[in-house]
Amino acid sequence: MTLNNFLFGIYPYIAGVVFILGSWIRYDREQYTWKTDSSQLLESKYLKIGSNIFHVGIIGIFFGHALGMLLPHSWWQFIATDVQHQYIAIYSGGILGVAALFGGFILFVRRISNEHVKAVSRFRDTFIIALLVITALLGLLSIPNSFHHASEGNVETMLVLSEYLKSIATFNVNADLIKDVPAVYKIHMFVGMTIFLIFPFTRLVHVWSVPMTYLLRPYQIVREKRIRTN
Repeated sequence: MTLNNFLFGIYPYIAGVVFILGSWIRYDREQYTWKTDSSQLLESKYLKIGSNIFHVGIIGIFFGHALGMLLPHSWWQFIATDVQHQYIAIYSGGILGVAALFGGFILFVRRISNEHVKAVSRFRDTFIIALLVITALLGLLSIPNSFHHASEGNVETMLVLSEYLKSIATFNVNADLIKDVPAVYKIHMFVGMTIFLIFPFTRLVHVWSVPMTYLLRPYQIVREKRIRTN
């Protein structure tokens, strides 16, 4: 077995199994740790700035990857040509990637430089933020390659990466598809899969508890309490 086959044929499923089972086991056995471990009371200014920018970027990137890479190719052809699709991915990914990188960097610096926040931080808290920042940076570093390909009308790499991710999702992985793609794409994917691998052991588990029902809840009626004075 080659290293390419292990990293991109077996490792994705190792990460996926740990991601799902690890999250389930942690929720079942360690519910008191199922939280974001917010440090807002210790420092709020840079947390608000960094967190808001980071979340906009990282959420946009997640759904952008899902829609851009996993939707059937024929669906995208109803919307745009392959080259237009690649330019959409470049510009939207670039903007959102910069947001995730900038916001994440603020959060990372805050965690290692603020003495109060640093005192209550665990290694895994700082490590996962650093890994997310590195992943965003690697994604941005792949843009010059993508832009060069798009300018020449060559969308082969984009289509190959898309087919590879679909092969993982359909449990028919084919690591040979990306054997010859530039290293920056491979490193970006490997680090991204590693985030899923360590996800259950970090604060990221709070993602599972996003209060979507909040959007559908009825308005609350708040009545002012009037104190009668004589």
